[in-house]
Amino acid sequence: MSESSFYHYLLLGWFGLAAAIFIALFFVVAPYGRHMARGYGRSISSRGGWIIMESTAPLIMAACFALGWGQLSAPGIAFFVLWEAHYLHRAYIYPLQRKGSDKAMPLLVVSLGFIFNSVNGYLNGRYLFHFSGGYPQDWLTDPRFIAGTLLFVCGFVVNRQSDWILAGLRKAGEGDYRIANRGLFRWISCPNYLGEISIWSGWAIATWSLAGLSFAFWTAANLVPRARSHHLWDQKNLAGYPAERKALVPGVW
Repeated sequence: MSESSFYHYLLLGWFGLAAAIFIALFFVVAPYGRHMARGYGRSISSRGGWIIMESTAPLIMAACFALGWGQLSAPGIAFFVLWEAHYLHRAYIYPLQRKGSDKAMPLLVVSLGFIFNSVNGYLNGRYLFHFSGGYPQDWLTDPRFIAGTLLFVCGFVVNRQSDWILAGLRKAGEGDYRIANRGLFRWISCPNYLGEISIWSGWAIATWSLAGLSFAFWTAANLVPRARSHHLWDQKNLAGYPAERKALVPGVW
């Protein structure tokens, strides 16, 4: 089987698996963070687990970038910079900046995250720097690139601001959850997830690719059910939680 055929079937299967995961996560909550539960086998430090499972995304994208050096263009370089800007922060800066206690994370979750980021990095990186044939220089002025990049940047800002607000709720070593009342937290429980969904929706538009769309689809499939779980947990466990606050979309849901 050629790599092209392998890539095609993997991409199709990836969409199907995302749909299955979306349904499953309304019944089974991924066991980490506030939803940590027993019965999922051995666990490791959440900071260490986070770094392990997220590191594959920037590394695999960098490898695809290097392999596609011969057909690089300015748009391709721009996509590489956007991806790495997100993931270098996500994989290395974010987990080390967290102030709360270092909770456990099941190795099962780390392994699944590692696999996801490996496959997702391959699908997006290999398309951008090989199967796309290279983006033309004038893609930088295409409305899809401009609109997608703006959405990406807006989502990036929302995501980082939300993480910063959450980090400020705790002192080093503290593990209690508290109510955030700044930024978009005034209206929704999970603005960090809204930012993440916006980032990869923007990526799908800017790259105008099925690989990019698969990432946006996976992000929503994972984070929409988790936002619901977070919202219900906060309402149940945090005294005085604002009754008017929605889960993910201000004034809607």
